[in-house]
Amino acid sequence: QVQLVESGGGSVQAGESLSLSCAASGYTSNVYCMAWFRQAPGKEREGVAAIDSDGITTYADSVKGRFTISRDKAKNTLYLQMNSLIPEDTALYYCAADSRSYSGSWQSLRAESYEYWGQGTQVTVSS
Repeated sequence: QVQLVESGGGSVQAGESLSLSCAASGYTSNVYCMAWFRQAPGKEREGVAAIDSDGITTYADSVKGRFTISRDKAKNTLYLQMNSLIPEDTALYYCAADSRSYSGSWQSLRAESYEYWGQGTQVTVSS
């Protein structure tokens, strides 16, 4: 089993930045691909960014150029740097992990591709 705990959410103004972290514990040697998802009220959960163990990244079109995903394998921690935030980024952000490799494919941004999930951290962007 792998446990994931997100932190770093909060409320900011449009144009500002926020950084999220996700600490993994448990059988972390089994984790290959990690990702960030988000879910706004009344909407489906959507993939934001993913990174595999080799550092290959995938981003949703809506966040390309604004968000950066990174991973510190020594610390078992996943990060999401979010810049130039807009109100449409408001959502509950989830960390996810899986033992499979998606090598930057579209599958890396599908919720069905991940076995392990955190509880989420709220990000609110006001205009």
